Amino acid sequence: MKTYSSIVIGLTLGLFYFLAVHDQQVLENKTQTAVAVIQAKSGSKVSGKAVFKEQNGKVVMKASISNASPGDHAIHIHLVGDCSAADGKSAGGHWNPTGEAHGQWGSASYHRGDIGNISIGKDGSGSISRSTDLWCIGCEDETKNILGKAVIIHAGPDDFSSQPAGAAGPRIGCGEISN
Repeated sequence: MKTYSSIVIGLTLGLFYFLAVHDQQVLENKTQTAVAVIQAKSGSKVSGKAVFKEQNGKVVMKASISNASPGDHAIHIHLVGDCSAADGKSAGGHWNPTGEAHGQWGSASYHRGDIGNISIGKDGSGSISRSTDLWCIGCEDETKNILGKAVIIHAGPDDFSSQPAGAAGPRIGCGEISN
């Protein structure tokens, strides 16, 4: 009888372990997606889309822009997912939940919303990609959660040093990040 009970307990514990490991693998492999559709602001004709995909604790962003003037244009995540103002200012300032100085992506100090510059070709289009574990899509950590924020495209390049936002000029595109 003791052997039978030991076998049943062992099988039960094994089953619970298998289910726990399986559930953890499902959670780790789950992909979350969010999108920001970029709309023209400040009289521009800019359009585009930023797609964010989170898997295994990393978010990959791929943004594509069209109908912009050739050259570099700053792209940032701003604090408020509101693109209702004609000049895009309803999106507020840069998203900076950790209180860092403005800077260049990956440098010693930069806002979580400092993505960098997107290079636009003669045809008016360009793209940029970023991958980070400093963002999440819909998690409870407000220092990482990008949902409810906005992607802003500026008229000029980010100089990576002017405070608080890189002296990139007017906002010519805005898209609310949602899933």
